[in-house]
Amino acid sequence: MKSNNGIVLRVAEANATDPGMARVRLDEISRLDLNVEIGDVVSIEKVRATVGRVFRARPEDENKGIVRIDSVMRNNCGASIGDKVTIKKVEVEEAKKVVLAPIIRKDQRLRFGEGIDDFVQKALIRRPVIEGDSISVPGLTLAGHTGLLFKVIKTIPSKIPVEIGDMTQVEIREEPASEVLEEVTKVSYEDIGGLSAQLGKIREIIELPLKHPELFERLGITPPKGVLLNGPPGTGKTLIAKAVANESGANFYSINGPEIMSKYYGQSEQKLREIFQKAEESEPSIIFIDEIDSIAPKREDVQGEVERRVVAQLLTLMDGLKERGHVIVIGATNRIDAVDPALRRPGRFDREITIGVPDKKGREEILTIHTRGMPLGMSDEERSKFMEEIADLTYGFVGADLAALTRESAMNALRRYLPEIDLDKPIPTEVLEKMVVTKEDFLEALKSIEPSSLREVTVEVPNIKWDDIGGLENVKSELREAVELPLLNPDVFKRLGIRAPKGFLLYGPPGTGKTLLAKAVANESNANFISVKGPEVLSKWVGESEKAVREIFRKAKQVSPSIIFMDEIDSIAPRRGASMDSGVTERIVNQLLTSMDGIEVLNGVVVIAATNRPDIIDPALLRAGRFDKIIYIPPPDEEGRYKILQVHTKKMPLAKDVDLKEIAKKTAGYVGSDIENLCREAGMMAYRNNPNATEVTQEDFIKAMSTIRPSVDESVIKFYDNLAASMGKDITSRKKPTHDIDLYQ
Repeated sequence: MKSNNGIVLRVAEANATDPGMARVRLDEISRLDLNVEIGDVVSIEKVRATVGRVFRARPEDENKGIVRIDSVMRNNCGASIGDKVTIKKVEVEEAKKVVLAPIIRKDQRLRFGEGIDDFVQKALIRRPVIEGDSISVPGLTLAGHTGLLFKVIKTIPSKIPVEIGDMTQVEIREEPASEVLEEVTKVSYEDIGGLSAQLGKIREIIELPLKHPELFERLGITPPKGVLLNGPPGTGKTLIAKAVANESGANFYSINGPEIMSKYYGQSEQKLREIFQKAEESEPSIIFIDEIDSIAPKREDVQGEVERRVVAQLLTLMDGLKERGHVIVIGATNRIDAVDPALRRPGRFDREITIGVPDKKGREEILTIHTRGMPLGMSDEERSKFMEEIADLTYGFVGADLAALTRESAMNALRRYLPEIDLDKPIPTEVLEKMVVTKEDFLEALKSIEPSSLREVTVEVPNIKWDDIGGLENVKSELREAVELPLLNPDVFKRLGIRAPKGFLLYGPPGTGKTLLAKAVANESNANFISVKGPEVLSKWVGESEKAVREIFRKAKQVSPSIIFMDEIDSIAPRRGASMDSGVTERIVNQLLTSMDGIEVLNGVVVIAATNRPDIIDPALLRAGRFDKIIYIPPPDEEGRYKILQVHTKKMPLAKDVDLKEIAKKTAGYVGSDIENLCREAGMMAYRNNPNATEVTQEDFIKAMSTIRPSVDESVIKFYDNLAASMGKDITSRKKPTHDIDLYQ
């Protein structure tokens, strides 16, 4: 909307990279209406005026009539998201002097190092400001505040928009800005990444009733009363509640479960009533109940009378006879099934929103937010590419894990600069200016930070690549196509209208490389790798073994894409009716059947199992839909043995007379583990003959063969060939046999 005094646009949240930079994102039409170019200064006015520099809007924002500004600028002009503001073009002149004071509590004091004025002046170069604005200084972290805010106390010339230039004198005061009474650590929507869909739902439930109750009155409906956020720990449930409270301008009351519990009769309920009463008196208000399962558990499951009374009190407060007014309740829990069902009905919690583990795009957004003020010593384009790379490597990481990763990376960088810093004195500005966090710091931090939701079940995936596995070319290509493709490029299956395979059973004699293949698949596809060692699942307590299997599949779904690898699956899934135990393996088989192909859909999870006794596995597991592909891993042929020898002698100093092809001919019946053992023994033979030996000879290999014998003989090969033929008829005859035919010959 255009007027003589500028144009009127609706405020939207800023891009993830913009907070603290005084950027005003305008589309082309708005720029033409204002007659401004990229880089010009505009004023934004609602309650008061603030200034910022014009930047180009995203293509999808064209013709929407919105302006994107960060939370600092929104606070400066007194607007919140969705409000209309007036934007005008303004001329600025270079300031002679700008005086800044930190926005901290009145009882706090900061000590600045020498040269802080110059540091801030360089960081704020070309920044437009106006007296009374709050501004953020990029790259400045003090007193535990990232992006510490300063108040512009005075500018010369005064009362008009100015910009900080090369000749501007910047004065930083150590005492806080006089009008700030308490510390403001506001969370804004720009501080939340990867949850745009969930945030949109929450805002329509919470912001609309608080800001515009007349809409609901006109439609003749009551506004929503509550929203329940559930999801794994660290995904941002509490952060969302804080951001919504700050951005909507509502009063915020927090209830931490254990704090309201009291040993005195009736006091817990009284504390709850008092909080709701306060919220009603100062409406509009938001009451946030963190870990709601701790104060409102299922009443039939708890023994204590106090918990039951607290649940009953909460039920009546949220939807009793008394009207609650403009008070909205947000609950958060990571144990949604433990919450009393009476709370989970409309009228109390009208909507349940799952805050899940972020996908790659979400992780990229979160990393961008957490590295916003971090000096990475790279251009914006390089930074964006780098964030994409790190997002690729952090499958399963939630927001809290990514925050810990960036913190650890910064600590790695700090350790490099510590020898140059005297911790008893203020840190010189030159040292601050040259501090940079590098890619290596992030990669080093990745070694020590693991996904919090996988801590109990994850294993360290060895750095095994396809090249480290000799032979088995058909099997490798089959696994790559069936496992990597659905995880790395799921669109192929959507486009063709087919479902990706869910499970693979690798079977064959011991030592042929079944476990090695599974590890290589996990490593090459960048998926989370969950290892299940058969016997570890078994428990003497009834129900615990099945619970362990359920928990593994639940976690795998949470951190998908993931691979569940079950080694020695015959130990936990034998034929039902054949085992003589207490029935625990039968119950585990039943649990496995429903977990792999039950009513719940298993998206982004691939199950790989390995066994050398497929004949004793329950037949129900071997059907398509559970283990879609049953792959025989045969003992290596001569060509395969040659390739395995090449892998294991890669780092060995071989003499000129060593003929690996000749050794491959003589090692019929040797499997991969035998050949690895043979190479090791040959090296030891060389040492025994000459402790100062620098190479391994053909003679050493021949002698090693006399002590390392093949683990597979004719009877074993015949047994597996018969198995392969019978299992092939059952399972693979339905599919066009491409790779499998070669394997069964």
